[in-house]
Amino acid sequence: MPLKDKVILVTGGTGSFGRKFAEIALREEEIKTLRILSRDELKQLEMGQRFNDKRIRFFIGDVRDKERLYRAMNGVDIVVHAAALKQVPAAEYNPLEAVKTNINGAVNVIDAAIDAGVPKVMFIGTDKAVHPVNLYGATKLVAEKLFVQGNSYTQGRTCFSSVRYGNVVGSRGSVIPLFLQQRANGTITITDERMTRFWLTLEQGVRFVIGCIERMVGGEVFVPKIPSMRLMDIVETIAPEAQLKVIGIRPGEKLHEELITNEEAPRTREFDKYYVIEPEHPFWTSGNHQGGRAVQRDFHYGSDTNADWLKPEDLRLCLANLQADL
Repeated sequence: MPLKDKVILVTGGTGSFGRKFAEIALREEEIKTLRILSRDELKQLEMGQRFNDKRIRFFIGDVRDKERLYRAMNGVDIVVHAAALKQVPAAEYNPLEAVKTNINGAVNVIDAAIDAGVPKVMFIGTDKAVHPVNLYGATKLVAEKLFVQGNSYTQGRTCFSSVRYGNVVGSRGSVIPLFLQQRANGTITITDERMTRFWLTLEQGVRFVIGCIERMVGGEVFVPKIPSMRLMDIVETIAPEAQLKVIGIRPGEKLHEELITNEEAPRTREFDKYYVIEPEHPFWTSGNHQGGRAVQRDFHYGSDTNADWLKPEDLRLCLANLQADL
């Protein structure tokens, strides 16, 4: 149990990730205390009523407010930084707000964690930070690099690492809840019939993060091995009789996802269930993760070139479970 007897702070903790993290940590990990920092008092009230657990604490606050972070991190063992402005269109329309939360907020988390002496800090990244084509992805790329470089200032007292994965199925902004709504009208809107995505459930994402917290040494980026799926496969599973309306790729959207680039391949090590991207900095000693093997120098991990594709029966099972949760 990597979280046993730990005091944990989750920023943005009333979001999809934070709620699932709380569910698993409170039920399985024998944690000491879980602190939830977010701006939404209603969601905090609802979350408190749902779990009704005296180990959970709620902090109204924003990662833009460094003083509030200092208070929230006092005595904390692990920080999971999940707070971000995540909607691509909203970030494009409000670029300075995205910078204030996703970049300046990351700086505040790093500074507060170092000064509070937090041993481990995990950043929740995104595939959109890989070769970013929108402002949201660009801000997350900057934040990821800040978390890598944050290790330069700590001499091992505070370790900063990142997890990078694709869109979470069924989370806020996922196409699946939209398709389920559109099914009733008999018309499904899709952006491009060729589109592919990596497939990751919310529970898989949270469990991967918990496992990486146990393995982290500071500076690395963890990437899970997950299957790909085609957008059309989801449509055919959810609404096989519906009419299709192709609306074109939206601004800032990619046809395929990327999780590891060719440029990162020389620093990438492969394990059975995940990859580790090592940093190029003096604080890092190569071989910190024993048992990994080097990937080919031209390795590229994309949703369109992935060797693992979701089987139709697995897709139907996942969708059935997801609909039960929605």
